[in-house]
Amino acid sequence: MNDEHLPGFYHDAEAASRNGQRSTLLLSRIRLLGAVAAAVGGAFKWQIGGGVDFWAWVALFGFLVALFAEFLLWVMHPELKWNAGRAVAERVKSLAWRYAVAGDPFPDTAQNARKDLEASISEAAAEHRRTLLLTSVNPTGDQVMTELRAKPFAERLAVYRDDRVLGQLKWYRDKAAGNERRANIARVLLFAGEFVAILFAILRINGAWDVDLSGVMAAAVAGGAAWIGLRQFENLKVSYTAAAGELADIYQRLPSTAESDWPTVVADAEAVISKEHTAWLASRPSTA
Repeated sequence: MNDEHLPGFYHDAEAASRNGQRSTLLLSRIRLLGAVAAAVGGAFKWQIGGGVDFWAWVALFGFLVALFAEFLLWVMHPELKWNAGRAVAERVKSLAWRYAVAGDPFPDTAQNARKDLEASISEAAAEHRRTLLLTSVNPTGDQVMTELRAKPFAERLAVYRDDRVLGQLKWYRDKAAGNERRANIARVLLFAGEFVAILFAILRINGAWDVDLSGVMAAAVAGGAAWIGLRQFENLKVSYTAAAGELADIYQRLPSTAESDWPTVVADAEAVISKEHTAWLASRPSTA
């Protein structure tokens, strides 16, 4: 079982989150670059033709670009879709796996497990109906989940261990390494920018340089810091590392799980994943 077999609402929410993330990062990047361009325009002077100041126009253009990006972020609210989409997608994904392998709250002894699943998915979606359009269905995926739920315990355990726990473990491990690498690169660039800003300031004090490039570098450093704050490289590295470690422990212990303990063990594994999602959402602006 893989993501293709998850309920339709998952795919709607995942697509909305992906698009919201892409728009948020693009517009934020344009806003920061516009601010830096404005700072560059403010640092230089070059009159052409009949006294038109070229760099003044550069500064104006930079401010207009930054203002336009800020306006789109305010009007479109792409970050709300990014956050809400991930919240719904991950919740639906967890519910689907719990149902497919007969984990809590859908053990194989439940009389109306399918109805309970549908009610739980509707409840998860209801919180974000004003932000997300959730309408898709996935009959093929529903059939795969039903067939997996009907399989013997040993087969369900193997599928859950390899496709869900190990798959999520690898994802967290790779993301933790990637965010650590990006955090280190970002910090080095910020230190370099601050050093260059100090150098330009010293040159201006000594009269060797009459252009205020230290102000440009200050704007660039501030923009870089804002970008790091948006991407949260270091926080994500910590949370992903912790989640990967806990899932690795669960992965090792799963083969010795007794069938009577299975629903609870599945719930414990999903709780580890849910904890990371909850921490991520808590660090973002409200999705309401």
